[in-house]
Amino acid sequence: MSQVSINKKILPVAVVSGLVLVASFGMITACTQSAKARINFVHKDAPKQGIVAKIGNEEITEEALIGDDKVDFFDLKKREYELKMNRMEKLLLDKLVGAEAKQANMSMEEYIDKKIAKDVKISEDKIKKFIAQRNIPESNVNPQIKEKIVAYLKSAERQEQINEHLAKLTKGNPVEVYFSKPRMTANVDAGDAPFAGKKDAVVTVVEFSDFQCPYCSKAAETVSQLKKKYGNKIKLAFKHFPLPMHPNAKGAAEASMCVHDQNADKFWSYHDLLFKNQGSLGDQASLQKFAKDSGVDAKKFEECMKSKKFAGYVQKDLEYGEKLGVRSTPTFFINGQLLQGAVPFESFVEAIDEELADKKG
Repeated sequence: MSQVSINKKILPVAVVSGLVLVASFGMITACTQSAKARINFVHKDAPKQGIVAKIGNEEITEEALIGDDKVDFFDLKKREYELKMNRMEKLLLDKLVGAEAKQANMSMEEYIDKKIAKDVKISEDKIKKFIAQRNIPESNVNPQIKEKIVAYLKSAERQEQINEHLAKLTKGNPVEVYFSKPRMTANVDAGDAPFAGKKDAVVTVVEFSDFQCPYCSKAAETVSQLKKKYGNKIKLAFKHFPLPMHPNAKGAAEASMCVHDQNADKFWSYHDLLFKNQGSLGDQASLQKFAKDSGVDAKKFEECMKSKKFAGYVQKDLEYGEKLGVRSTPTFFINGQLLQGAVPFESFVEAIDEELADKKG
C-alpha cells in the first residue's frame, strides 16, 4: 500500500483520503449549521413581577414556564443555595478564625488543631453506633474498613467543633445574608392515605415511599421519631411510590393496604415490619406472616391479596406523585414544602417547627 508523510508520520494514502473527506464533511456541516434559522428571542426587563416571557400578546408566568418540572427547578435553586452557604461558611472560617490564627502567629490549620479541635477522639461506642446506623454487616468490618470509619468520624467531629466555635463567635454578632433559602410549595392532598397523628392537624407531612427502597427504610426510622416528638400536633400521611427497579415494592404496597383495609391502626405495625424485612418482600408467605404478626385476620388478608383489591389504589398514588413531580423516594411534602431523600431528623424538625410557629402567628 502506498504511504504519504504527514508531520514526519507515515500514513496510508487511504487514511489520508479519509481525513480529507471528514474535514470536507465538517466544513459542509459547519456551513449548514451556521445557516440554520434561529428563534428570535429578545431579552428584556419583565413588565411586572412573575412574568417571564410574552408570546404574541400572551404574558407567560414563571409557573406556566416551569409546568410539571417544578421539582427539577427547585433542585437547581436548592443546589445553588447550598453552594452559596458552603462558600459563606468557608469565608466565615477564613475571616474570623483566620484573624484569630494570625493574632496567635499560627497558620489557620495549626490554630484549629491546637485551639479549636484539639481533643478529637473516637470511642469504640461511636464506631459501633456508626456501623449499626448504616446497617454494615459485622463480617464486613475489617481493619481497613474500620480505619476509614474512624477517619470519617474524626473529620465529622473536627468539623462539628469548628462549627461550635463559629457559633460562639457569631452569637452576639450574626452574619447578615441577603439571599433567601428556596421554598417549593405544592398543593398536596393527603386524600384517604394511611396516616398517624391528628386528622385535621395544622401541619401535614405527606410521604411518597417505596417499601423496597433502602433509603426509605432509613426514613421510616425518622418518621417514627416524628410520631414520638409531635404526636397529634401533626398528621403523617403515607403514599405509595413503588419504583420500577424494585420488583417487589408494588406487591408490598398492595399488601400494606390490605392490612389497612382491615384495621387502619395496624397499618403502621405492618409498615415497620416491611421495612425491617426488605429481603422478604417477594415472598407471599412472609407478607402473610407479617400481616398475622400485625394483628389482622390472615384469611381475609390472603383473599384481599388474591383479588388485587388495591392494585388500582397503589397505581393512583404513583400517578399522583408523578403529577406532583416526584422522581425518587423517599419524597416528603411538609404543608406542601418539599424535602427529598433520607434527610436528617433535624431538617424535619426545622421545617415542622417553622410551620407550627407560622400557624400560631
